[in-house]
Amino acid sequence: MKNLAIARRYAKALLLIGKEDGKADAYREELDGLASLIAREKELDQAICNPLYDTQGRKKVLNAIIEKLDLSKVMTAFLLLLFDKGRFGFIGNISDFYQKLADELKGVARASLVSATELSSETIEKIRMTLSNKTGKDIVLEVEQDSGLIGGIVTKIGDLVLDGSIKTQLLNMRESLKRGESV
Repeated sequence: MKNLAIARRYAKALLLIGKEDGKADAYREELDGLASLIAREKELDQAICNPLYDTQGRKKVLNAIIEKLDLSKVMTAFLLLLFDKGRFGFIGNISDFYQKLADELKGVARASLVSATELSSETIEKIRMTLSNKTGKDIVLEVEQDSGLIGGIVTKIGDLVLDGSIKTQLLNMRESLKRGESV
């Protein structure tokens, strides 16, 4: 829990800088790109974060990555600060929080849509527009298919879950019958 609070604090600080200099989206891309690279390449993560290696050597690896990715001055300073403070291991969480904060800044909400069958692009767009109208935010929708739902859809926006799947309806019906309620 403490780690998430630390990650949130660093993400907020970077976003404030991005708001001031108008480069919040550029920082989002740089941070996401680096965090994705570190998550994919476990050896790279070890080379930068493992305290068994000497600090100067680890910092050289980080500087080489920064140079190779041609990161902005602000992002470079941010990453070196994380390293110096011993917080570079939180880069994935910081990036996740930054993505959410940057979305909020732009009035964007991310939602997932899971359906039992493949949906047409028109249906997906209708659902996206409905969610957008209900929330007052621009919705970015991730669409998945799960035949285990039997039928219907499940939509998630943040902590809100709208479950209209037949599987859940059948489970609810079964629980009602167990309790002796009429269906």
